[in-house]
Amino acid sequence: MKIITDTREQAPFRFTDYDCEMLTEALTTGDYSLVGLADRIAIERKSLDDLLGCLTGDGRNRFERELARAGGLECFAVVVEATMQEMAEGRYRSKMQPQAAIQSVLAFQVRHRCAFLWAGNRAGAEMATYHLLRHYLRETTARYKSILEAHGPKQHRGQHD
Repeated sequence: MKIITDTREQAPFRFTDYDCEMLTEALTTGDYSLVGLADRIAIERKSLDDLLGCLTGDGRNRFERELARAGGLECFAVVVEATMQEMAEGRYRSKMQPQAAIQSVLAFQVRHRCAFLWAGNRAGAEMATYHLLRHYLRETTARYKSILEAHGPKQHRGQHD
């Protein structure tokens, strides 16, 4: 599996414990994707403080635009390096009230139809990101394989475009 890390990712996962090859490229959406599928899947990584920065002011506007772009993908998720309980208890630097932060995240999930995965910590977020990408690749490969079996080269012999 070939994972793309966005060039702007500030604290990239290394995936050293996982069977994959890493490339660094500019991604239109998200921090991680797959080679050849960046227009179909993306994962956005957030620390809890990063996420809080995306819930207020200019950060909120930028994040909403990113979530809107992600709406055109088959699969998109925000993987958070914390638990929802940590957010509920206000274990972050922002002055935003915990309930307001949670309500914003829940509203984003509904409005933009994207999952927020509370991975607990950085290692959990790395694991979740890797396995989301792996499952997407496996499912997509199976789907394309069945399409090719149904419409393979034998179906097109003698036909001209």
